Amino acid sequence: MSYDIDLNDPITGNVIEFDTPHQLRGGTYRVGGSNNASLNITYNYSRFYYNVLDEDKGIRAIYGMTGADSIPVLEAAISLLGDDVSEDYWDATEGNAKSALLKLVALAKMRPDGVWMGD
Repeated sequence: MSYDIDLNDPITGNVIEFDTPHQLRGGTYRVGGSNNASLNITYNYSRFYYNVLDEDKGIRAIYGMTGADSIPVLEAAISLLGDDVSEDYWDATEGNAKSALLKLVALAKMRPDGVWMGD
């Protein structure tokens, strides 16, 4: 189980596509990168997101926000998480959860006008 989180065009509602592929990898990813403003995040990290983002919504707290509006929310959550990154993506560590949020911030900075949607 995982979250498929997309940054969508505010006018068309379609997933934003970049001119060149990015290498931001989540639980699933395309070899060679992806042009889509999307990230797949394992549900294994969800308990951390419920603790640092929203106790009722978890990572879904950013859904409906613009990239710009989400940046301070995500950065605040990032500041609360530890740095215990595991080489195994699937390990439920604060560092792994933090790494995924850093990738969302990167996407938000690329297209701050985009709107987060997912599941």
